[in-house]
Amino acid sequence: MKATATGLLVFVAVVYILAKWAQNSGMGPWTGYVAAAAEAGMVGAMADWFAVTALFRHPLGLPIPHTAIIPTKKDQLGASLGEFVGENFLSEDVVRRRLRTVALGARLGEWLAEPANADRVTSELSTALRGALTVLRDSDVQAVVGEAITRRADAAEIAPGIGKTLEKVVADGGHRKVVDLVCVRAHDWLVVHSDQVMDAVQGGAPGWTPRFVDKKVGERVYKELLRFVTEMRDMPEHPARGAIDRFLRDFAADLQSDTDTRMRVERLKSEVLGRGEVQDIIASAWSSVRQMIVAAAEDERSELRLRVRAGLLSLGARLSADARLRAKVDGWAEDVAVHVVNTYRREITSLITDTVAGWDADQTTRKIEAHIGRDLQFIRINGTVVGSLVGLLIYTLTHALGA
Repeated sequence: MKATATGLLVFVAVVYILAKWAQNSGMGPWTGYVAAAAEAGMVGAMADWFAVTALFRHPLGLPIPHTAIIPTKKDQLGASLGEFVGENFLSEDVVRRRLRTVALGARLGEWLAEPANADRVTSELSTALRGALTVLRDSDVQAVVGEAITRRADAAEIAPGIGKTLEKVVADGGHRKVVDLVCVRAHDWLVVHSDQVMDAVQGGAPGWTPRFVDKKVGERVYKELLRFVTEMRDMPEHPARGAIDRFLRDFAADLQSDTDTRMRVERLKSEVLGRGEVQDIIASAWSSVRQMIVAAAEDERSELRLRVRAGLLSLGARLSADARLRAKVDGWAEDVAVHVVNTYRREITSLITDTVAGWDADQTTRKIEAHIGRDLQFIRINGTVVGSLVGLLIYTLTHALGA
């Protein structure tokens, strides 16, 4: 295009020379018109060549003021471009108006309602989850989890909660199955270990009592103990069961209102939490949870991935059918985008400004000229053509008015 524009300039120059020669040779008045058109075409071509060249460099290497605009004003152009983008593209009104036309909620609903898209999102989420769990160090997470659980347990008093729960269990009779189980187990144990019970009773007898007396006492104690346990097992209204009920009710009340009982429970809680075995269990819980999550994320048929997929499909269907939900999603998207724009507008525009400022002036000039230079050469061509026509018009009007 440079060659074309320059060739056109050479062409009108040759035409001018030939026209002037013809005019001086007396070949007719038409030669004056041609010479005037060619002369104006040369002026227009040279003026536009100067204007186009002045954008990128000093014409003929001469430091003429207000030339080489792009390399000398590069940083100012970058700053102006950044301000222009910030004011016209990153304003709250523009962002909200553009997002409303996008209808993000409706598009998202239609997209998620497709099973293939839900599968894709599920797969990407699983990959991201596995990556996040891989990056996290177990020791760091275990320390955080252990500290969080311990701090939460220390901050919360557990005695009143235990008391309320126990009170409700006793009121509903939920503890009776436990008492039944204990009675059955105690009865079975006594039947199997009768000799051991009697030997224990005989072993605790004074040394001066006869052996047959100790044996009789042991047998008697065993029978009474077995009878007592059997009656407790078979009689729901046994007095001992009533005593257990009263004890549990009183204990539940003490857990809620008695200061000494509550303090003892808190001391016991602190002692249990402070034990190394308990801390190891809390810390190791993360490893088990992590392995479970990673295995579920890798298995395409795991319950986790199936539930995520079903949730995405359900969300897509709801977004497609529920206008209020779509409006909420659109509102959330607008609020997030506006927050980002208002908070980070300067950082976003500085990306443009700093990038342009970091460019080499000569390299920037060559890049811009390579992208838009072809169109700029048309300015030279048009200048030559328009200049010729204007020159011809002026010459014609001059002779017409002069005649």
